[in-house]
Amino acid sequence: MNETNVTVVGRVVADPERVAAYGEGDVERLLTDARIIRHRGKVEATIGNARALLALHEQGGSLARVMWSAEPSEHPAPRRVEDVPAVTDGSVTLSRTLKRLGFRFVGPTTAYAAMQAMGIVDDHMVGCWRREPCLAERAATQVPG
Repeated sequence: MNETNVTVVGRVVADPERVAAYGEGDVERLLTDARIIRHRGKVEATIGNARALLALHEQGGSLARVMWSAEPSEHPAPRRVEDVPAVTDGSVTLSRTLKRLGFRFVGPTTAYAAMQAMGIVDDHMVGCWRREPCLAERAATQVPG
């Protein structure tokens, strides 16, 4: 499956080609949609990010490769909630890279949260019942090269 396939999450459909084609009328429509966060900057950034993704693909790039390039060399296991960072050097670098590629609303904290969601980092604490299954999934993940 490539990154431009339509993704369905619940009833939300994400199709970057469709979103990239949105114009001002779509922005105005979305700003009245109570099902989403109605923040003009975020709505416009979502459209711009779809365009940035398509531009990345046109250049032969891959968002997956960009994201995984931020994988840390070490994966410490946090023992306390206080050991889980909100930002790392890797997320700062990833944020800068994404911004350079034209993505918006991708600060270091957001970049780190995306890294967590993708399994690039695993912040399940030692003893957490999800840590081992997540580590097994991570070991089975084929990292794009």
